[in-house]
Amino acid sequence: MKGKFITFEGSEGSGKSTQSRLLYQYLKRKGLKTVCLREPGGTKASEKIREILLDHKNDSIAPLSEMLLYMAARVQLVNEIILPALKKGKIVICDRFLDSTIAYQGYGLGIDIGLIKSLGKYVTSGLNPDLTIFLNLPLKKGLKHREYTKDRIEKRSLTYHSRVLKGYFKLAAQEPKRIKIIKVDKDKNKTQTKIRELVDKFLQKNR
Repeated sequence: MKGKFITFEGSEGSGKSTQSRLLYQYLKRKGLKTVCLREPGGTKASEKIREILLDHKNDSIAPLSEMLLYMAARVQLVNEIILPALKKGKIVICDRFLDSTIAYQGYGLGIDIGLIKSLGKYVTSGLNPDLTIFLNLPLKKGLKHREYTKDRIEKRSLTYHSRVLKGYFKLAAQEPKRIKIIKVDKDKNKTQTKIRELVDKFLQKNR
């Protein structure tokens, strides 16, 4: 792999979509070949799966089915876009990746984490992010941002989302070299400044 794979993680409303897009625009202005994606989504099939997963009417999806649907969407994204882009030397920025499944379906829903990691390694062809930016925002603040537009996952209880967030912190403690915690500032531009400083240092170190 010649390119670099950067992912954004965090609980609901922490600003992953906004911050990943701002970073993408910043790197593009610097003349770097960059791709910006989201999970689930990014390909025709993955976007269809996203619709199923986030539609609040689909409240009967079993936890195992939910996990497998996320994996199915990921297979398409990795094979159709991420791996080809990395082979061309591009920087790939992705809003969520395998850590989300471990946090949400593993720590959140109680699915065996070993199973998720094993299956995740298989469906991604062993691909791991080079850098993961974990946006840390208190749960209630994040969920308040989603008050009027909650999808199927966001509608779950505060207890569930608390398990997810704790799961993220466990992952960050397990892989401190890869997962970097960025405290979310009220001003999105201040948060972005911290992210840019982190990414610039990472890219300089890993040329």
